[in-house]
Amino acid sequence: MRPCSLTEVGEHASAPAPALGTTPLLPLHQTPLALMSRRASGILSFSGMSLSHDAQRNRNAWDRFSDEYQAEHASQLNDYACVWGIWNVPEDELNVLGEVAGKDILEFGCGAAQWSIGLARRGAHPVGVDNSARQLEHARHLMKGANVDFPLLHANAESVPLPDASFDIVFCDHGAMSFADPYKTVPEAARLLRGGGLLAFNMTSPLRMLVAENPRTEQPTTELERTYFNLHRFVAEDEGAVTFQLPYGEWIRLFRLNGLVVEDLIEVQPSEAATSTYDVAPLEWARRWPAEILWKVRRSERGVGAGAHPK
Repeated sequence: MRPCSLTEVGEHASAPAPALGTTPLLPLHQTPLALMSRRASGILSFSGMSLSHDAQRNRNAWDRFSDEYQAEHASQLNDYACVWGIWNVPEDELNVLGEVAGKDILEFGCGAAQWSIGLARRGAHPVGVDNSARQLEHARHLMKGANVDFPLLHANAESVPLPDASFDIVFCDHGAMSFADPYKTVPEAARLLRGGGLLAFNMTSPLRMLVAENPRTEQPTTELERTYFNLHRFVAEDEGAVTFQLPYGEWIRLFRLNGLVVEDLIEVQPSEAATSTYDVAPLEWARRWPAEILWKVRRSERGVGAGAHPK
């Protein structure tokens, strides 16, 4: 799942999509053994769990514009090449996840699971979780076409209904770490990781969130507009999605509090020949300033910290 723009997502052209409701939603009491054996037909539904106001708003928003989003970006997303961000920087170049064959991997806000399909082809054991049932319908449709199968969970990343220490890697590319509150998702990711496990996520950069936008083009300018120290929650207009970002120091304190050690922070710079179906920033802007950042943090062997909020 990747952003359509900084403040609003979903004004895209329509295209054929899988019929809503054709994939079975399997109740929790029917499926725990199937899930943990990494074999599951259909979508495992935990949609009855309570949601925060922001999580419910984002569920409604993504269910509403999922079809248009997937149609708009299919040419970029649906080759399953394991590439990062709006400029498709190859994982083979960045080596964020490392060797994935045989590893249990949670895609944290998987959208239509294009990343997980690519990882399954590389020998990984992925599980996809997403807050939007419609996004997961697209995932099942693409998985069938790619001839791969792995579990999909319809659940909120702020509270994932899976046991502690279930995964070697938790990751997302503009997924749950962008569209759910980090004060909830960071401790949840730490809980789900095994000792020494990796949390990696790509998202819009704080700098991109701070700059003003040209009112005519909605593209970033070179002038700062928002207050850096107030970074946290951004509400789109017209019932769009809620997104999140923190200052760099706040991220580091939050990681440390939850037993996560920073290994790298990659400020993504696209190549001169890069193209994108997204309009987060023009190429010339992103070549000069980072429009995206990619965190790479690792769970300590000693476990998570005592709290979830550094304040």
